[in-house]
Amino acid sequence: MYLVIFGPPGAGKGTQAQYISEHFEIPHISTGEIFRENIKNDTPLGVEAKRYTASGNLVPDSLTNAMVRDRIQKADCSRGALLDGYPRTIDQAREFDKMLAEKGSQLSAVINLKVPDGEIVQRLSKRGRSDDNPEAIKRRLQIYHNQTEVIVGYFRDRGLLHDIYGVGNIQEISKQILDTLDKVTHKNEQHS
Repeated sequence: MYLVIFGPPGAGKGTQAQYISEHFEIPHISTGEIFRENIKNDTPLGVEAKRYTASGNLVPDSLTNAMVRDRIQKADCSRGALLDGYPRTIDQAREFDKMLAEKGSQLSAVINLKVPDGEIVQRLSKRGRSDDNPEAIKRRLQIYHNQTEVIVGYFRDRGLLHDIYGVGNIQEISKQILDTLDKVTHKNEQHS
């Protein structure tokens, strides 16, 4: 079962990803972690990524795709994975579809944690980090919304997107996500 989780900074993706990962016994894969790991270990992909990040440039899709492809080939992904931070573009989504097809698999579902901007500003302001002032948070939210609007629509059009309201009790949100994914799993098993 291959899954993707979306949500703005402070939506609780990390917390919910942990529940999903444990429930389905699949690894939680964050593109940020993949980048850091490749750079730290001086892999050929990491060396190339470092050239971009050191000069303040975005890592190109081709390199991000290569890192994700490499990661999902590992043994712990034989039953699937939960991706966080990927895909971010339609081109990446199409490439991800190809990667999964090569493995004889496909994307099962996309969870979209929806949290009102005002709630996000409140949550992140409480963390006390220097870059968590309300103006900076609002800028980050605007960037997030601009970046994800198209890709969320892409997955919605394909019938893969499941919006989950991410405000309230953490366990209740988790139960809602897991119930949704259990239904998807059951439906997919009936069609195979």
